[in-house]
Amino acid sequence: MNRVAVLSAGSWGTTMAMVMADAGNDVTLHARRPEIADAINTVHRNPVYLPDIALPASLHATTDPGEALDNADHVVVSIPAQTLRTNLTAWAPRIPATAVVVSLMKGIETHSGLRMSEVITEVTGIPAERVAVISGPNLAREIAARQPAASVIACTDETAAKTLQDACLTPYFRPYTAADVTGCELGGAVKNVIALAVGLATGMGLGDNAKALLITRGLAETARLGERLGADPLTFSGLSGVGDLHTTCASPLSRNRTFGEHLGRGMTVAQATSATRQTAEGVKSCRAILDLARRNDVEMPITEVVAAVIDGQITVQDAASQLMSRTPKPERYRNSFAVHRPSGRW
Repeated sequence: MNRVAVLSAGSWGTTMAMVMADAGNDVTLHARRPEIADAINTVHRNPVYLPDIALPASLHATTDPGEALDNADHVVVSIPAQTLRTNLTAWAPRIPATAVVVSLMKGIETHSGLRMSEVITEVTGIPAERVAVISGPNLAREIAARQPAASVIACTDETAAKTLQDACLTPYFRPYTAADVTGCELGGAVKNVIALAVGLATGMGLGDNAKALLITRGLAETARLGERLGADPLTFSGLSGVGDLHTTCASPLSRNRTFGEHLGRGMTVAQATSATRQTAEGVKSCRAILDLARRNDVEMPITEVVAAVIDGQITVQDAASQLMSRTPKPERYRNSFAVHRPSGRW
């Protein structure tokens, strides 16, 4: 039995704590709010984020991160991406020397342009082979209801990935393993921005053709950035690529799509933030992703337009006009991801 610490008790963190408890692990969930920890321990529910979900009686919650981290084999981190550095600085001294740290976060740090696994290694000094990423089409509420889902566990150490795979496997949650941490993280981060664009289109009343355009070309610009940063192009045709992109763009449960819909219907960014209630990572990460693309000389027109809308530089109406007024180019594609690496503009 593995000892697992999950930090902390939002909807996705609580859901993965449930998954790992269902898989037979000894799981302690860190909750910042005493009322959440108390409810999980007494009535086995998270009253704020998943009030209608029955959690395993074996799942223990605490407000003390040190208690959660004590003797942990796996440390699963699920907090807003832009708060990771500050929280890790406080938690790092308590992380066991042999633990594998697992990132559930899908974002790019704003001031540094680092992926979440890179922030973890930089802050904690933990080597990259002991840092894993879980990414895929994983809507927390569906998994919490124990509906079938799959994900990718990416880690450069195959043994660590396989051990974590075993610790997550349940009848309703099927994890696959991969070595491409870069590709999995980029797919997870950029899809949030593309989902904002799809939400904008939905809120404006645009049709399915427009949404398909955004999803398809969004995948292309994600793959361009991934190729430049050394990702395996096959990754973007898998669960953490097109799978995650489709789910986040198509589902009304998606925070980023919902946030975009609010903007498309005329809300301000502040109003959309209040209405969405939970963190929409694409809002904070879109500018960091665009800056990363520009530093690497990669064109990402959808990301550029979304960032301009979020920053208040253009209106929602201008966003659609800018994308449709771009100079047409050939759609360059290959017979399969497996045979050729994408090059140039797709």
